[in-house]
Amino acid sequence: MRQLDDIDLAADPLAARYVKSETVSVEFARTAGALQSLEGLNRYLPGDALITGSTGSRWSVARERFAAKYEPEPPLAMGEDGRYRARPLPVLARQMTEAFTAERSAGGDRLQGKPGDWLLQYGPDDFGVAEQARFALIYRRLDS
Repeated sequence: MRQLDDIDLAADPLAARYVKSETVSVEFARTAGALQSLEGLNRYLPGDALITGSTGSRWSVARERFAAKYEPEPPLAMGEDGRYRARPLPVLARQMTEAFTAERSAGGDRLQGKPGDWLLQYGPDDFGVAEQARFALIYRRLDS
């Protein structure tokens, strides 16, 4: 399995820009804990968002990053449990041809991907992995 470190998809000619279109269910953590996603362990702190995606996938997002990535579905207020829509923010993505691992953030949880899965870069030191079938359903490529 290939271990990816010092990742910068902006410099990768095989990466492209995509945007996510998805409404998710969110519950804000009351205590610290961890959840097991398809791609690996997701540790979280009180206040972090525990997300269930439209395909049933689960993951966590740190509270300080959540508001920049998601907006509440009216009449919900930010910070309340309920339905949130992904903001249409461009991300860099590359489909991988071999099994791989990558850290979610510097010193963070290590995620695993299978051949055909996608490595996502949301920003500096902010990464994710999406299963190929899920990626095809919720991401669309942006024109260059």
